[in-house]
Amino acid sequence: MAGLDAFAEVLDYPMYVVTTRAGDERAGCLVGFASQCSIDPPLFMVWLSRANRTYRVAHRASHLAVHTLRPEQRTTAELFGGRTGDDIDKFDRVEWGPGEGGVPVLSDCCSWFVGRVLERVDGGDHIGFLLAPVAESPSGPVRPPLLRFGDVVDLSPGHPA
Repeated sequence: MAGLDAFAEVLDYPMYVVTTRAGDERAGCLVGFASQCSIDPPLFMVWLSRANRTYRVAHRASHLAVHTLRPEQRTTAELFGGRTGDDIDKFDRVEWGPGEGGVPVLSDCCSWFVGRVLERVDGGDHIGFLLAPVAESPSGPVRPPLLRFGDVVDLSPGHPA
């Protein structure tokens, strides 16, 4: 797949923190594979690695929250991307509150939405979660710059992809 590697090498997509909850278990991870995929109805697809603890919790969850970060929030990206919830409770280290469906919503982020899981799609080593938004953060006065893949390309993942 050298052609796809060369194509993907030039991309600098936004990074997201995805959080979820199933029962008493909370989980969250840093995600780069995500995009709005429909305008009407509004739908968003998030891809989670099968190797990730967040995937194992999300597989049983009814909702996911998707958060954008600012470039200066690399510490939050490192927590959710470089550490695994198998070893630590990430939510002890950030401010958050319960959102729709009980999912953790991070207090300090650019924007967020909570989506109800409509469908799960097999995508190889990642599973896609098709989300219908049910709650969202208020709009800000300006569109801030977002944390992007280039800002975290050197981050060592908490789990292999």
